[in-house]
Amino acid sequence: MKRIFTNETPSHKGEKVKIAGWIDGRRDHGKITFIDLRDKEGVAQCVSTPQQAETYKTAQALRSEWVVEIEGTVQERPQAMKNPAIATGEIEIAAEKIVIFSQAKTLPFTIDTNGYDLNEEKRLQYRYLDLRRKRLKENLTKRHTVFGFVREFLSNEGFIEIETPLLTKSTPEGARDFVVPSRLYAGKFYALPQSPQQYKQLLQVAGFERYFQFARCLRDEDPRADRQPEFTQLDLEMSFVEREDVMELNEQLLIALVKKLYPKKEIQEIPFPQLLYKDVIQKYGTDRPDLRKDKNNPDLLAFCWVIDFPFFEKDKETNGWTFTHNPFSAPKPEYMNDLMAKRNIAEILTSQYDVVLNGMEIGGGSIRNHQPEALEQVFEIMGYEKERIQANFGHMLEAFSYGAPPHGGIAWGFDRLMSLLQSEQSIREVIAFPKTGDSRDLLMQSPSEISEQQLKELHLKIETKSQKKS
Repeated sequence: MKRIFTNETPSHKGEKVKIAGWIDGRRDHGKITFIDLRDKEGVAQCVSTPQQAETYKTAQALRSEWVVEIEGTVQERPQAMKNPAIATGEIEIAAEKIVIFSQAKTLPFTIDTNGYDLNEEKRLQYRYLDLRRKRLKENLTKRHTVFGFVREFLSNEGFIEIETPLLTKSTPEGARDFVVPSRLYAGKFYALPQSPQQYKQLLQVAGFERYFQFARCLRDEDPRADRQPEFTQLDLEMSFVEREDVMELNEQLLIALVKKLYPKKEIQEIPFPQLLYKDVIQKYGTDRPDLRKDKNNPDLLAFCWVIDFPFFEKDKETNGWTFTHNPFSAPKPEYMNDLMAKRNIAEILTSQYDVVLNGMEIGGGSIRNHQPEALEQVFEIMGYEKERIQANFGHMLEAFSYGAPPHGGIAWGFDRLMSLLQSEQSIREVIAFPKTGDSRDLLMQSPSEISEQQLKELHLKIETKSQKKS
């Protein structure tokens, strides 16, 4: 007999079925044992009586979270026991056979609550148990649904999904790289991508014109409560577009997503307001304004665009110029001459655009510098010598010299967007296996040491602080 899921059982009244899952609860009422069996689709009630002696004996031994398989006949519940609140509330399964696949120790915490009141480090240490919690299952299931919706929307708009490498080159892009030592090339290193920025632009040079992916991004940043060293972006890039084209497509996608998958939520204003950077800084003191008219309404979504960012700002440590968002951005067209002449640097505005939701930046992008001379000027303004420019970005300048289309794109912080849509306070609640705010993986106990043999193979040697001093 083929196993079915619990949500299918109501359509099999009078038939014999097989279900499997975890014991959600067991209750003994006189000579009847009730078993709630949970699988990925929900919970079904099973009943066992002494008429099936061996099965009844097994049923009485069951404990919470044991993994079992139950065969029995689907029957209608007595009227007084019907539960309209659940999908299987009209039926129950008269157990005829119970197979125990595995037993479970007492869990370190309860999983029948939302879990907010529990110690988060303990939850992360036993994340595979925490994920049995209904709220987290719903979060990850909805995340999957949103993935699918975005894929379909962009595919219908002519985009194709392309994966880009996770082993790449270390280049200065704003955050520290995670580096990976090469075993085959002693003293050389790969870097894990902070984003697919360069690859997605190279795909435009390659002529794909409309690209997207759900990209894994890794940044060795200082710890912060709601930051992860690895996270997911919706990354997309388009050729032959201007700023408004990219913004319009993304706005349409966000509106369609909310209306289809979150119909109970209300978008405060359509089209999204477009605010100037200088105005929001002056009025709100931040470039991520929370425009909600009623901040007590969790289903109110106040989207807005922030545009016309300064291209450069002074680096507090070196007092030289650095980019505010992305070195590959293009200036607004009216500022291109200033960029090429390296004048009025503080006044140059970039084509950057950020999309903000309820006081959180959920995405940012720009039209790119597709002319190699203009991109080179950006790095020169930042004080890079030509040798360093060539060493770090020579591959991009070379690619752009073979005919690069004008292009632009955006990246959404997908974890952050999901946490807002799911009304969660932390991105960790919408990630399957997150790390702590200080970048530790309590489940795998990483970061961890590696063996002397591994260090030797990678041509590495660990020095302690005392060794460095001597």
